Amino acid sequence: MDIIEQEALTLSHLLERGKLSAAELMHATLARIEAVNGRVNAIVSLRDPDTLMAEARAADAEPRKGWLHGIPIAVKDLANVAGLPTSMGSPIFAGQIAPKDDLMVARLRAAGAIFIGKTNTPEFGLGSHTYNPVHGATHNPYARDRSAGGSSGGAAAALASRMLSVADGSDMMGSLRNPAGWNNVYGMRPTWGSVPAEPAADLFLHQLATSGPMARTPGDLAALNDTMTGRDPRQPLSCDLAPGLPFTAQNGPRQRIGWLGDWGGALPYEGGIDDLSTAALRQLEDMGHSVENVPAPFDMDLIWDSWITLRSFAVAGGSAALHANPETRKLLKPAAIWEIERGLAMSTSDIYRASATRSDWFRAVMALFEDYDVLVLPSAQCWPFDVTLDHPTEIAGVAMDTYHRWMQVVIPAGLIGLPVVNIPAGFGANGLPGGLQLIGPRGSDGPLLQLAQEWHGVTDWPNTRPPAL
Repeated sequence: MDIIEQEALTLSHLLERGKLSAAELMHATLARIEAVNGRVNAIVSLRDPDTLMAEARAADAEPRKGWLHGIPIAVKDLANVAGLPTSMGSPIFAGQIAPKDDLMVARLRAAGAIFIGKTNTPEFGLGSHTYNPVHGATHNPYARDRSAGGSSGGAAAALASRMLSVADGSDMMGSLRNPAGWNNVYGMRPTWGSVPAEPAADLFLHQLATSGPMARTPGDLAALNDTMTGRDPRQPLSCDLAPGLPFTAQNGPRQRIGWLGDWGGALPYEGGIDDLSTAALRQLEDMGHSVENVPAPFDMDLIWDSWITLRSFAVAGGSAALHANPETRKLLKPAAIWEIERGLAMSTSDIYRASATRSDWFRAVMALFEDYDVLVLPSAQCWPFDVTLDHPTEIAGVAMDTYHRWMQVVIPAGLIGLPVVNIPAGFGANGLPGGLQLIGPRGSDGPLLQLAQEWHGVTDWPNTRPPAL
């Protein structure tokens, strides 16, 4: 048995039955990291191997805590793990040691996870390309001269490279979807509020970002999501979900799938993205689901304006103090300064109009879900780009006017907190992977995972075509 190729649930069952020890799993994990991490730079702040082996042996001697008992996990470097650095990819926080676990991390620890280090992220998680001045760039394991996406690029690349069996990530603007698509793995943005953030600062206004799971199988995705989700009484907008596991023995009901395409010409796609997407949709039809083209259901310019207003408002709310201090401001990357200054310059009327547009879009999409069970868009508008670039400046001849406009395809779901499961959709003629976003109404996380499981049973792209490292 090749330990590193196993899915997390399989490892959990082997550990529970005594067919595998946590020490054996940790030894295989550390050996894999030593062999391949230097090529992709996905895992950062790796802890001392001897200490990790001692913790694994201790896990073997302890009562089982949960399904993650003895399983190595590296946490995205935006979240705090007690005793580990939290750099957020910024020289401002490089070397800062977290005094305690974040809520999501505490839930993973309670389930028995062993934290081995962190996964790389862009500075403050801004931008869907994982590079920063602290840890450098994460390279795509399928083409190491290309981006791994972001901001959960380190997590996705570590999964694809078999350094982790399961990983956490976070998503404001596609950060669990774009890197999953570009690394041939699964990523899930859960219904907003089901994975509570920290019970600190504002608890009402900033309903954009959420943590979520990434994995090489929908089963692992569902298992980690079940561990991460659950209402926190200290947070008024947190919510509960029905468990994603177990999957039903049979495939789920046939789904009415709406393909949003290029949103009536509003979303430019690099050559081959539409071909990959439509081929995957035909495969879904072959599986018995109905697929229909959906005309643009809302003005994309209005959605974009609402998004960038509320996003800058949120970024400024969290980082204004860093901008106000001249010493820390000079260490901020230009995208962060741009976001903060936009947010600080906004009026209350700007915020109200953006929120009203968001409300209008939510009402429109709920009407759309009367006719369709699942809406579909690509995970990204372009293929993984040159890892040395900051971001794409044009797609299909259309200039990108901001550092994140090239990821506009992810905001219709993210703006209104809908659940999304990214499924690997295969590979383009260029040999690069891509994905599809399966989007459902709030609370439909379980049915989306069931559809992803059915897709996985037919395709199994992560195991059919692993990276050659």
